[in-house]
Amino acid sequence: MLLLLACGLPHTLRAQEESATVRATLPKKPTGRARRDTTWERPAPPFSHRRLVVQYDSRYSFVNGHFCTINGLKLGMEWRGRVRTGAAVYFLSTGIPTRLPLPDNAADDADADLRFRYFALYAEYVALQNSRWSLSGNMQVGMGTVYVRYLNDESGLYDRTPRDFVMLVEPSVAAQMRLFRWAALGAGAGWRQPVLVAPTIRRELSGPVFYARANILLGPLLKVVRGKERLFSQEGLRIHGLDPHTRDKFYGSKSDREDYR
Repeated sequence: MLLLLACGLPHTLRAQEESATVRATLPKKPTGRARRDTTWERPAPPFSHRRLVVQYDSRYSFVNGHFCTINGLKLGMEWRGRVRTGAAVYFLSTGIPTRLPLPDNAADDADADLRFRYFALYAEYVALQNSRWSLSGNMQVGMGTVYVRYLNDESGLYDRTPRDFVMLVEPSVAAQMRLFRWAALGAGAGWRQPVLVAPTIRRELSGPVFYARANILLGPLLKVVRGKERLFSQEGLRIHGLDPHTRDKFYGSKSDREDYR
């Protein structure tokens, strides 16, 4: 009798365990609003949605009272369409007449030109933006060299003075218009202020800055090419000055507007 009870007891416990397992209720999956709430609890990383940006930056300014062009090329990154950082190289396109003292070996009637070039780091923040337009503030800090090119009276050839170190600080504001998803044109204005240089060089290089630039967004351009989309499409840009998020925020969604009719 004891042997039969010992043999039948494990089968009885196993049957009760399987019965308990089958009858146990499973937790329900979140649906509807609960599922949407769990999605909103995870914000996007602050430096996500990166884009590589290449800019040709042509700056116009007054150096020593003369109108001149300063050409530059920018390479940087854009995060979430708001913050842009990178590096740039600038150089004076043509020489500017200078008032700096010339060396003793310079010709009496020598044409002396001021020339400079510099490397800069920049940071830009977009304060106002929609899919077509943006308004941003830019801070640029550059380091380079400045020298004077003159005619040597002894050799009859052009010579230059020793290079002097120059550091430039350029705050500015800019507006930009998106032509296509991958291209934009912009313009801005600011002030160029040399620091850590001699007062004579500071007087010659400081002045207002006006610039125009062309932006090529390589990320969106690759998406258009890979997706075989129209290269010069205006899709997503014709929104009458408001992006979908801002339009829904102030005017309500399309379904809400239909309910008010």
